[in-house]
Amino acid sequence: MTPQELAEATREAMWKDDRASRSLGMQVVAVGPGSATLTMTVREDMLNGHDICHGGFVTLLADSAFAYACNAYNEVTVASGFDVNLIAVAHRGDALTAMAVEVAKSGRTGVYDITVSNQHGQALAAFRGRSYTIKGKPLIEGLPMGKPGNKRVQET
Repeated sequence: MTPQELAEATREAMWKDDRASRSLGMQVVAVGPGSATLTMTVREDMLNGHDICHGGFVTLLADSAFAYACNAYNEVTVASGFDVNLIAVAHRGDALTAMAVEVAKSGRTGVYDITVSNQHGQALAAFRGRSYTIKGKPLIEGLPMGKPGNKRVQET
């Protein structure tokens, strides 16, 4: 199984039980080893008292992209923390895209950068997630577990 096939298999396994992302109308449009792209359209029920998208929903989209990127090696991986900077606002009807890329992965820890933008390519949020892989816990039993070792992925 190639690393790409492994990433796609883990996406499918996660998606079937990902009630939070599905209920918000998110879609996983791309996944690869250490990367993921998710989309979500801002709905009426996501607006706050200022008639703009609540920052928590923007953060949720980024966090979901982070989850799909860091679990793409078929190893149960969770967030150990994240920082988010909200740069601009989103409005009802905006089509948001979160692109996650692995910055570094060494041992059981990783660092991922996620950018959330709108349909015009305007950056709305910069999210940096820190991951922790639970030793010896495959996401899908019977499939190989990724062994990326020490590596650094160039941002594109």
